[in-house]
Parts: sequence; structure tokens; C-alpha cells
Amino acid sequence: MPHLLRAEGISLGYDQTTIIENLDLEVIPGAITVIVGANASGKSTLLKGLSRLIKPDAGQVTLGGRNIAALPGKTVATIVGLLPQQPVAPDGITVADLIGRGRYPHQGWFRQWSSTDDEIVAAAMTATNTHELARRRLEDLSGGQRQRVWIAMALAQDPEILLLDEPTTFLDVTHQIEVLDLLLERNRVRGTTVVMVLHDLNLAARYADHLIVMCAGRIVANGTPAETLTTEIVQHAFDLEARIVPDPVCGAPMVVPIGRFHGRVPTVHTEAVNRRRNDPELG
Repeated sequence: MPHLLRAEGISLGYDQTTIIENLDLEVIPGAITVIVGANASGKSTLLKGLSRLIKPDAGQVTLGGRNIAALPGKTVATIVGLLPQQPVAPDGITVADLIGRGRYPHQGWFRQWSSTDDEIVAAAMTATNTHELARRRLEDLSGGQRQRVWIAMALAQDPEILLLDEPTTFLDVTHQIEVLDLLLERNRVRGTTVVMVLHDLNLAARYADHLIVMCAGRIVANGTPAETLTTEIVQHAFDLEARIVPDPVCGAPMVVPIGRFHGRVPTVHTEAVNRRRNDPELG
């Protein structure tokens, strides 16, 4: 049976400042859950709490019904993988060495590196198109290349639950779609539970089975994209006036921001421009 990851009345914060208070959440096994919200809404803090990167000031996070804080680190790492927003690597480490570190939680006195580990690392590099970078040092890569390497390391860890904080950071639109397609495939083929923070609401709606909207450290909406991305919720959580229309590709809700200068009565300047376009003599 899959391990159930739950937050039970957790409060999280930094330096005596509470960011999240008394929050409950049950991660749906085998699904893709996407967390969205405005800046400083608590998205990354929640992900760190779920991965036990920070300890709750109150409440607990449980993994398989046990307090995650009481479990051995290696045990947790074989089940839960985390790609934080700003991962840190040792100076001078090569891409191949960093991706290989994803296999460390699976090593032990009676389980040494094997051909299976080589195959898993090679598959992760193939999936992220990082083979050609294998001998290069991480610090010599572009931001987008580094992000793909970190994702490869997370895949090499081969966890049951994968937590990712802004996995599309630094990636151009083509690589964003490639990474999200990769995570979707991982979920559908291997059953990996995926929880990720995304800023792009439309990509979140397209790839999420389950969407969590956060505002001021609270979950204000929790359900399918169609249930959670409404004009009212977008206005409340993002202070954004928008229209919600069907995504022409997949039918998921698509958020179309209005902005201050669109969707309004045309200004005198706009009307003058339109007249010049329509009347050749005004040229």
C-alpha cells in the first residue's frame, strides 16, 4: 500500500514569525497535486514542512501513520523526494556525481551500488536530456541546465512521493512543458505521487489532478482545477480580476487576466488609433 502523507494541525514559521497556523492536509496517493498562491502565501513553507525540512511549531506531519520527525532520515528519503526552490550542491561537483547522489538513500551495509543503480541514473539522465552534461561541473551550467540536473537527481532517487518547489524555474517554455510532461508520465506509468508548487495558474490547471490554493498561510480552496479556479477564488487569493475560460487544448480552466487597461471602455487614444487604421486618408 502507498504511504499516506498528512499534515495534522501544523503550524510553521521562521524566526518567531508564524507563516502557517493549524493547517490540515492529506496528500492524495497516486495523484498530481499542485499548490498555487500569491507570493508569501505559504506554498514553499508548506512543502518544507511536508518534507520535514522544517519542524512544525505545533501539530505533526505523518508518513504512513507515523510522525515523520521520528522516522530515520534514510527511511524517509527512500519514500519522499524533495526538490527545493534553491538547492545547494558542493563546489566542483560534476553533473554525473550529483545525479548519482539520488541513489544514496538506497545504499547501506548490505546494499551497495549495483548495475540497477547505474540503470536508474542513466534513465533519469535520458529523461531530462542531461547525458551530454555528465562531465561538466554544476556551477558551469546555465540556470535551465542546472534545473534539469536537479530534477534528474530527484528522479534517480526514485521516491514514492515526489515534492517539487517550482520545478519549472529558469526553464524556457519548451523545457517547462517537457518537465511537466515527464512528471505526468512518471505519475501515470509508475504511480508516483507528485506534489509541486507552480506559479503559472494555467499550467497548474492543465497538469493537476488536485489543486490547492493558498492565501495568507491558509488553504482557501482544495479540489479539482474546475472547483478551485473560479473568478471569485482567483480574485480573493491573487487580488486579480480575471475571466475563466476553457483551455482550448484540454478543456481545463484557463485564467485570462483582465488588467487595468483591458476589457474597459476604449480610451480617446484607442479610438483615435482605430480611426487612423480604418481611414486611409488619416494614414
